[in-house]
Amino acid sequence: MGSISYYIEKTTAFFGKIAAFLVMALTLLIVYDASMRYLFHSGSVALQELEWHIYDLIFLLGLSYTLKHDKHVRVDIFYTRFSKKTKAIINILSQIFLILPFVALVLYVSWDFVLMSYSQHEGSSDPGGLCCRYIIKSGVILAFILLGLQSISEIYKNYIKLKGFK
Repeated sequence: MGSISYYIEKTTAFFGKIAAFLVMALTLLIVYDASMRYLFHSGSVALQELEWHIYDLIFLLGLSYTLKHDKHVRVDIFYTRFSKKTKAIINILSQIFLILPFVALVLYVSWDFVLMSYSQHEGSSDPGGLCCRYIIKSGVILAFILLGLQSISEIYKNYIKLKGFK
């Protein structure tokens, strides 16, 4: 399992780098779009939709990366006072009873949502908008598969920590 966890961590890091690149691309795109709109009175619906899509990908790809680096939201008021052993137990239980069921639910619900979008070749309803909206919707499935895998890796890492306390 150790080598599987290693590859999960590498995959998460790879998609985290993609998200970081997308942050830079989004910044440049927003500067360009705002400049064109305010300086030259020329806007583009497609560019604005692309900004939303890139932001979505940043958020979605950041889920597993955030979990990998233990930067997710948690009630730290109590957590910081716990021992390392108690933290490891809490981490394992939260992965098993909170994150993995949530991942399963999102994957279950989004599967038909994405398939319907693909079958309809869904695009923007706005004139001049982007086509292929199903591609961005597929990002939900990718992101939650990555989150589920990273959650499994976190369970393994915390289990190893617990074994060290015995």
